[in-house]
Amino acid sequence: MEKQIHIEPVTRIEGHAKITVFLDDAGDVRDAQFHVTELRGFEKFCEGRTLWEMPGLTARICGICPVSHILASAKACDAILAVRAPETAILLRRLMNLGQMVQSHALSFYYLSAPDFLLGWDADPTIRNVVGLVAENPDLARKGIRLRAYGQEIINRLGGKRIHPAWAVPGGVNQALTAENRQWMLDNLPEALDTIRETIDLLKTSFDCEARGVLGEFESMYMGLVAPGGKWEHYDGLIRIVDQDGSIVVEGHDPSRYFEIIAEASRPWTYLKFPHYQPMGFPEGMYRVGPLGRVNVCESFGTPEADAELEAFRAATSRCSGKVFDYHYTRVLEILASLERIKVLLDDERILSPRVRAEAGINQLEGVGIHEAPRGTLIHHYKVDENGLIETANFIVSTGHNNLGMNRAVAEIAKMYIHKGDVTEGILNRIEGGIRAYDPCLSCSVHAVGQMPIEVSIVDADGRLHQRLTKG
Repeated sequence: MEKQIHIEPVTRIEGHAKITVFLDDAGDVRDAQFHVTELRGFEKFCEGRTLWEMPGLTARICGICPVSHILASAKACDAILAVRAPETAILLRRLMNLGQMVQSHALSFYYLSAPDFLLGWDADPTIRNVVGLVAENPDLARKGIRLRAYGQEIINRLGGKRIHPAWAVPGGVNQALTAENRQWMLDNLPEALDTIRETIDLLKTSFDCEARGVLGEFESMYMGLVAPGGKWEHYDGLIRIVDQDGSIVVEGHDPSRYFEIIAEASRPWTYLKFPHYQPMGFPEGMYRVGPLGRVNVCESFGTPEADAELEAFRAATSRCSGKVFDYHYTRVLEILASLERIKVLLDDERILSPRVRAEAGINQLEGVGIHEAPRGTLIHHYKVDENGLIETANFIVSTGHNNLGMNRAVAEIAKMYIHKGDVTEGILNRIEGGIRAYDPCLSCSVHAVGQMPIEVSIVDADGRLHQRLTKG
């Protein structure tokens, strides 16, 4: 008789989810599913709102990564206005997005995931958390907290708030950078760089390629934006998809035409949609995004220190790593690249210009905004009427792109460790760790389009199935 193992809730992630592991008659793993159990309705209740409200409204999708939605929304609005934001506004948007990369990646690495692999996957769960990390390694914990604070303060000094800054607007931004705030960012950059260098050294010395197999490894495609020459990109660029060997599957695809290559599917046991590569269909068209995806699709970071570390990473692994754990490794590489790029932006004198917004009216009835959020490629797609009222909105959020990958990860990890029904808390933690590696933001990711599928099971007092109702 089939048995199930339930992990509910999945801890140390942003949002609400559970995992079901299905065992066969011998107690070995047959399959596993990652269920997202919360529903947000932004795609529907944005309808009828004005274009001008969208950056501030969609920022409320999440309190962890509001900057990501603000910037993607502003870019979609730029397209509807048919304007290009002033040069300085683009530099400032890039700067805020890099600050978001730093703070979000630092939160994921030091607060949510480091307790697992620095304190031990089998450590007492009462201490296997950020408080336990502070007790075990107070210096590293303090530095990680300060690194995240640096990214948050960049957001604050640009937008006036760390969370939900009403700053990026259709046509640009509404506030220029002051010389005083630029100097603060420059003065505090060296400490941030020292922290991430130390962290990368710790990863390299503590986790060789074999040790990083703890969360499994599987082949997939990878997607991300790249700049000319295949350089790592986070704000603009064209879509590139590569296979597990790094061979290009899609090159130079116009982001505004994303729907030609990306389709979405749904399943009755989760509210999170399944984006996939349309020509290959579902579920064969699985690809992964985020730090591992961006590193695998790019040729280089385009900054000296990060490129040297990328070369060392690839020399020890492969051109494209398929290891789930390497989301952590590539996450810290991206922090280093982001800090280096922050320095380049701050040294550009154009960044202090007061010309930061272009004014225009409704010139197009449809617009797409795409950039790279910390967790991966983020898509906002709006259609408006002649008055700029939203008729339809579609969000394909970073975590959604990884839905097939996350389900594959929990299945692979479960198969690695569960045999004959034997399971320990540490094994369950490893399965959860496979989800944490992707750093999912589930609040961002679940937005109904039309009728969501739902399945309701009615059981009697003895647990016997009485009736199953399905809809959608």
